[in-house]
Amino acid sequence: MTMPTTFRRGASAIALGLALTVILPGAAMAQDAGTAPVDDAAAVEGEIVVTGIRGAINNSVQAKKENTSIVEVVSAEDIGKLPDLSIAESLSRLPGLATQRLDGRANVVSIRGLAPDFTTTLLNGREQVSASNNRGVELDQYPSELLNGAIVYKTPDASLIGQALGGTIDMRTVRPLAYGKRAIAVGARFEMNDLGKLNPDISDKGYRANISYIDQNADGTLGWAIGYARMQSPTAEERFNAWGYPELADGTNTAFLIGGAKPYVKSNELKRDGVMAVVEWEPSDRFHTTIDGYWSKFKDVQRLRGIELPLAWGNSTLLPGFTIENGLVTKGTWSGTEAVMRNDVVHRDSTIIAGGWNSQFKPNEKLTLELDLGYSRLKKTEENLEIYLGTGRGAGVGARETALGFELRPNGGIILDPSLDYADPNLFVITDPQGWNSCGGAVPNCQDGFVNTPKIKDELKSLRLQATQELDGAFSSLRVGANYSDRKKSLDDRGFVLTSNDYPANTAVPSDYLFDPVSLDFIGIPGMVAFDSWRYYNDGNYALTDEAGWTPGRIFNDYTVREKVLTGFVQANFDADAGGTPVRGNVGVQIVHTDQSASSFYAQVVGGQTQSTPVTDGVKYTEILPSLNLTVEFADNSFLRFGAARMLARARMDQLKPGGGVNFDSSKRNNTDIDASPWSLDLGNAKLRPLMADSVDVAVEKYFGQGAYVSLGGFYKYLENYIYRQNDAFDFTGFEIPDGGTVATYQGIAKQWRNGNGGHLYGAEASLSLPFATFSNSLDGFGVLASGSYTKSRVREGAADPIAMPGLSRWVVNGTAYFEKAGFQARVSGRYRSKFLAEVSGLSLVRDKVMAKSEFVVDAQIGYTFQSGTLEGLGILLQASNLTNEPFVTYYNNDPRQIRDYQNYGRNFMAGITYKF
Repeated sequence: MTMPTTFRRGASAIALGLALTVILPGAAMAQDAGTAPVDDAAAVEGEIVVTGIRGAINNSVQAKKENTSIVEVVSAEDIGKLPDLSIAESLSRLPGLATQRLDGRANVVSIRGLAPDFTTTLLNGREQVSASNNRGVELDQYPSELLNGAIVYKTPDASLIGQALGGTIDMRTVRPLAYGKRAIAVGARFEMNDLGKLNPDISDKGYRANISYIDQNADGTLGWAIGYARMQSPTAEERFNAWGYPELADGTNTAFLIGGAKPYVKSNELKRDGVMAVVEWEPSDRFHTTIDGYWSKFKDVQRLRGIELPLAWGNSTLLPGFTIENGLVTKGTWSGTEAVMRNDVVHRDSTIIAGGWNSQFKPNEKLTLELDLGYSRLKKTEENLEIYLGTGRGAGVGARETALGFELRPNGGIILDPSLDYADPNLFVITDPQGWNSCGGAVPNCQDGFVNTPKIKDELKSLRLQATQELDGAFSSLRVGANYSDRKKSLDDRGFVLTSNDYPANTAVPSDYLFDPVSLDFIGIPGMVAFDSWRYYNDGNYALTDEAGWTPGRIFNDYTVREKVLTGFVQANFDADAGGTPVRGNVGVQIVHTDQSASSFYAQVVGGQTQSTPVTDGVKYTEILPSLNLTVEFADNSFLRFGAARMLARARMDQLKPGGGVNFDSSKRNNTDIDASPWSLDLGNAKLRPLMADSVDVAVEKYFGQGAYVSLGGFYKYLENYIYRQNDAFDFTGFEIPDGGTVATYQGIAKQWRNGNGGHLYGAEASLSLPFATFSNSLDGFGVLASGSYTKSRVREGAADPIAMPGLSRWVVNGTAYFEKAGFQARVSGRYRSKFLAEVSGLSLVRDKVMAKSEFVVDAQIGYTFQSGTLEGLGILLQASNLTNEPFVTYYNNDPRQIRDYQNYGRNFMAGITYKF
């Protein structure tokens, strides 16, 4: 289908939808139970009574059909039994959704090509905090075993708190009274990675275990549920990283060549503990109350060992005889290369506490009053430790490569042919091989290692009040309410230079810390010196010096952002008959008032030392967000859906910090032209307004049989504005001249985050659920799920060419083939996304944006559950993830051969049992 044809048809459908809203008396309104997150939970969970793959599909399809918004739904097969490792994996299979992998696992979700920061994540209808330094929620912290499913709202309604530009994800825990019976489920799985044990101090094996218990009292008025999930999962990685590709400048050839390389092997051990608890009480038809809580502790332990090789951007010389292919040096020999051997350690600890209390009271048969209190808090700490070995202290000191052969692989990575023995602990010793730091000029060649220790705190409190009045006639109900939230998030960024206690002498690694050499065969190096660097560091062998003393970024990276948001809403819901055609939907409006403030620092180096000045700024603003959802059943089980809304997405947290780093170029001190001023500044902006968009959606859905449907749709989002850096005049009066001299002007340029012109985003989606029993009873048990989406954007930053939107893949395709019958079940799933602009974490959590290659990831599962006898309820299963061993690959300069990162994760295999009684 060509895009012009798609949108000619889309325009016709939109026109039909708009015409129907005029036909209806009054104005359109929404299905009462289908749009409020709390109501949806009962609707979806109350129907989860059929276990297995087909039961989960039936529940998801039915929930999609009944909702008045355009949604996607994932449901658990049974308690504690979502099929994937985390909710992120399950969401990645839904139409129009795509995940970005971190350490081999699905981590964050993009909806309709919009980055995770444009998505709001809820738990039981309440907004969640984030472990990232911005807004995107890292969903791998939510164990799939503790969740009963999730709803993804692609179109909002007025009572949906937390609506976002891309979409809203509402994760759900079980409701024991809706479940309606006692159940205990346990499960255990053994896991291993086929890359093996790449590092000696991290295992390649792990396990998962979970237990869930649901019960009610005898008269069904009090219910409770509790679940616990434990994971210790191994991931492995063979990684080639390139610094970049400068142009070759030998006076003869024009080509790019590698500037430096950092290949290494990485082993991860992810430990995650999660607890979910729910208490539900409904003593009468007039009163219902629920208290739910969630706790998760996530600990990521990594060991990284590799060799950093400064090449074109170092002290290496490219010898004659190299090979150039289509403007890239692909093969040759370097001399003079002085390697930095690294034994690095990463520890990440993140704890989430979330919960809430919801109560509903009906003073009469038609009026429902509701109170909801919510709380979500996160604390995250990191220790990113770098420990260096080399052949001598300082650049050009010690043994260097005389002939380091290299060849770039066509599919990514590099093969090296070294002349040094990198496994020799007498040759490679504890030192600063490249002179990367002088501790502010006081101590030359002082960086024998480094440790980054950022900390993130995020807290969110909310209060929601609403009243729903049922009405007679076409208008079925009217809902009025308000939600108040108070969020405070802070980043404390610290980094310390490590200097050996033996400085300036070089230190051989003590023998009791040494491991056997670690293999780097994947890059052609048979072994490197490996030792217990974490123990060596903790044994007090280094002096720590705070880099903030001479690096302003360590000061102005810090921020505290606070957002107080009051949202009032009114929503009219209807279920009417328009000339014999059932029409349902909603119309409403949100009025969102935001009090936004942030604090950070101005920082500059004066006399070799960092000086800082605290700064606080903010803004208050009010936005009006109307919305309309319309569903027309134009034939039996055939629906035309239309949605229109004004939506917002708040600026990233790191963009809101008001401070920045002040730079002074003494060579320009006598200039009076502001464009050639010695002063400059990279600046945040606490007065940023949100990104605003007007959105239109249309979809046609046909449901047939049990768990079967087909859907076609399209969407268009007009982005009223976009946030990007813009140059503004700035008065530097009051800032010190760093060298104490004079200056001709205090006027300069600040590169500041500002709201600017936007653009548009549009796309088409198709999805299908097809149980083969629809065609023949002989095919009962077989079926497929499939979806595909095409998304395109055109957004400019000022007058520049259109940019690539972060997280946007033009094509996203998902497919699952399954069989389930008589206790047997098998499935294989594949997900494809075309190339996209990935956001990866750089130094001090700074975001780097790089293009990522397309990827196709395949997972599979097979199992059997005993249906009768003494083993009834016992299930056995085998699972495999990343069967195609798909790497995650990013590249520079829009040239897929200029690899930035080539990350090979291997395959993970699991074998386990489940038991329900």
